[in-house]
Amino acid sequence: VQLQASGGGVVQAGGSLRLSCVASGGTLRPYHMAWFRQAPGKEREFVCGVSRSGVTYDPDSVKGRFTLSRDNAKNTLYLQMNNLKPDDTAVYQCAATSVVSYSSRYDDPNNYSKWGQGTLVTVSS
Repeated sequence: VQLQASGGGVVQAGGSLRLSCVASGGTLRPYHMAWFRQAPGKEREFVCGVSRSGVTYDPDSVKGRFTLSRDNAKNTLYLQMNNLKPDDTAVYQCAATSVVSYSSRYDDPNNYSKWGQGTLVTVSS
């Protein structure tokens, strides 16, 4: 399966964006999915993830602001980002994995085998 991310752009602080990650060449159903981001000069950072059964995982930095959802019928993963902050500026990538014990491994990018290209999110102050 190949992943294609889209939806990035430039937004003012406090604004919203919705990222999409569409899968082609296969179905998302067997995979756990996640979004990662990487800001200039920083390491790749876990944003949020969702298991194939629909359980979501999100760190405190985005809790209450970002909502992750998946539509298996449309082979699409969504990331609704509200109340964006300048610190959210980064290249966002979607990723997929079929690793076991996802609940204890969701935030490590090394556990993901499939990656989409990045989409740039820029939040101005």
